[in-house]
Amino acid sequence: MKIAIVGGGPGGLYFAALMKQLDPSHDITLWERNAASDTFGFGVVFSDETLGGIGNADPVVAEYMSRRFARWSDIDIHFGGETVTVGGQGFAAMSRKELLELLQRRCAELGVDLRFQTVAPPVEELEASHDLVLAADGINSQIRAKYADSFSPSLDPRPNKFMWLGTDQVFEAFKFFVKETEWGVMQIHGYPYSDEGSTFIVEMHEDVWRAAGFDETAADVFPPGVSDEKAISKIRSIFAEELDGYEVLSNNSKWINFTTVRNQNWRHGNVVLLGDAAHTAHFSIGSGTKLAMEDSLALAACLHEHPDVESALSAYETERRPVVASTQRAAQASLEWFERIAQYKEQDPTQFAFNLLTRSRRITQENLRLRDPEFADTVDRNFAQSQGLAETAPAMFQPFRIGGLELKNRIVVSPMDMYSAVDGVPGDFHKVHLGSKALGGAGLVMTEMVCVSESGRITPGCTGLYTDGQRESWKEIVDFVHARSTAKIGAQIGHSGRKGSTRLMWEGIDEPLESGNWQAVGPSALPYGPGNQTPVELDLAGMKAIKAQFVEAARRADEAGFDLLELHAAHGYLLSSFLSPVSNLRKDEYGGSVQNRLRFPLEVFDAVRAAWPASKPVTVRISATDWIEGGNTSDDSLDIARAFVAHGAAGIDVSTGQVAKEEQPAFGRSYQTPFADRIRQEVAAPAGAAVIAVGAISSYDDVNSILLAGRADLVALGRTHLFDPSGHSTPQPSRNTRAPERSGCLSSGRAGGNRRAPARMRCAPACPS
Repeated sequence: MKIAIVGGGPGGLYFAALMKQLDPSHDITLWERNAASDTFGFGVVFSDETLGGIGNADPVVAEYMSRRFARWSDIDIHFGGETVTVGGQGFAAMSRKELLELLQRRCAELGVDLRFQTVAPPVEELEASHDLVLAADGINSQIRAKYADSFSPSLDPRPNKFMWLGTDQVFEAFKFFVKETEWGVMQIHGYPYSDEGSTFIVEMHEDVWRAAGFDETAADVFPPGVSDEKAISKIRSIFAEELDGYEVLSNNSKWINFTTVRNQNWRHGNVVLLGDAAHTAHFSIGSGTKLAMEDSLALAACLHEHPDVESALSAYETERRPVVASTQRAAQASLEWFERIAQYKEQDPTQFAFNLLTRSRRITQENLRLRDPEFADTVDRNFAQSQGLAETAPAMFQPFRIGGLELKNRIVVSPMDMYSAVDGVPGDFHKVHLGSKALGGAGLVMTEMVCVSESGRITPGCTGLYTDGQRESWKEIVDFVHARSTAKIGAQIGHSGRKGSTRLMWEGIDEPLESGNWQAVGPSALPYGPGNQTPVELDLAGMKAIKAQFVEAARRADEAGFDLLELHAAHGYLLSSFLSPVSNLRKDEYGGSVQNRLRFPLEVFDAVRAAWPASKPVTVRISATDWIEGGNTSDDSLDIARAFVAHGAAGIDVSTGQVAKEEQPAFGRSYQTPFADRIRQEVAAPAGAAVIAVGAISSYDDVNSILLAGRADLVALGRTHLFDPSGHSTPQPSRNTRAPERSGCLSSGRAGGNRRAPARMRCAPACPS
């Protein structure tokens, strides 16, 4: 093959070396506009999986690298005047400059034509004259820009500012220095890369950056290789204690906003993207160099195994993309955590350290227990002490009081619509369904959404609390739960709104009934979807009538003996549709600003709260984001949660989406938890209210990790209970607390693997999704 490589970073160089090693007859030319000796940055970090792949693929490069590695096993978190050390991690890093030098030597040994300080010919010429063109030209890829219509890139610049620096202090661990300054929270990410120095990355939110005066040089132009010495001088002063007399080193060091790069496609004809040109992942979970070299391993393997370039590139993208997407999800969670690091500044050092280490939601308490059992035990003890509890146990088994209601543990059976009622009356199915969950040991069992009127049902199979007969059937279920278990039971009440009058889920979810439809209502005359009924816009009389229906349902719920009431204001049902600007286009006092959109839901809440006994708590479920442009965002959810708490909500049950069919959720492991976390830190905890996390939380290990990190007070599980209703009945710390991996939301899954390479070139295994 005749191969053109544009970009002389580690990814491009390593790919060239691999291809030459696999077949010396390949004619490979690499162009790099900078000199061979030019390199920016300091150290790069590698995982054991990546090193294993490199060792299998090219023992010579692996041997070169192993001689230069700095290795360590501890992470030190410096916070609140204390240092928390967590061991057993296993890291390796080396100088970026030395890595480039050894890859350049390897390419030269193998006969790659390296052309430094040379601009590559136009990509159109390379396409025509070569079998393959590799675009390894970095985050600002000109080739990607040239074929933007094919690659469909998205660039997401983030609000944090960071500067890549070094120090001649040789750290003995991966260091996180989190410092409260007069301007706000700043942090250092530091790690050793040789016996002569360490990487020293300074990061802070842009608001803190401006408050500290770092924006003084924002308008200055720094040519390549020139550093922002004024800012570096200030950094040296701010972190003098952490530097301990050592120097700050610069190398093309200036303020940067990290940009997350994604592309819908990685190939255009015989042109393929690699490394930062294709994707970026925040430095807090690894290095772009690591990802680029893993790309190189996968691409070389596919080209070696497939008969033509087209099929090889297709296989490369198919098999590599899920791995990258999984890494980017973890990186997104991590960077967002650091963007909001100030919200955790009141946590004690042990909890903060645990929170930081589990921020990507890929590392859990049990993962940490395998690495450092003493630290994991300390976290458990610290949690019990912080809650005023004498006994140490897994966090999920610790009791919790919500309002005046004492729960024996922090597991909630999430509301799950079963569509199995007749005329709104729950039957034996519901008794078995809810009773089994109560017997299984959950602290709180929630009903499905119980509709407040016949015309407020989603489907003909929905339960209700609009007749005395329904109340009596619910009372039988509640009495069973109280008599036969230690669980408490709550009723979730709601109105379907514009999502009503549809078929049973298994007959066509959200599809209108073939006959027997009832009139749907909403804040505006906008159907939920193209095939759905257009709702009638509610007038004041209609709103008053529905409010009265909620009150009657609450009264009957109390008469049935329920311990807790939840108002359903999520998922696009009536109250949710008032809250969302996507579905609420009203021009009166019930539409427009978030305060106006809150007006009717708060009127309903106030009426329900007044009708419900003061000794019993009322919670509210909300959609913390609509996952659609123009809809509610995480910022809006703070206003919504704050309003309900101010009106007396004992807790906020934090879900997301299902407000509009056009939504684009960012699904993933416990993907809704960050929304719960933010609401807890900024709204609920300061006001003494609880937060319930829900959504794709698929293991009890995840539950414990969420609670220990302080992201929620209670955790709601749905499908996990369907699979194993009694999975958490006994608090045994030695028990395997991970739910079985299955399809759908129960599975943490695998996001696909790196390609099986030739025997000499085995790639690293995939990360869990």
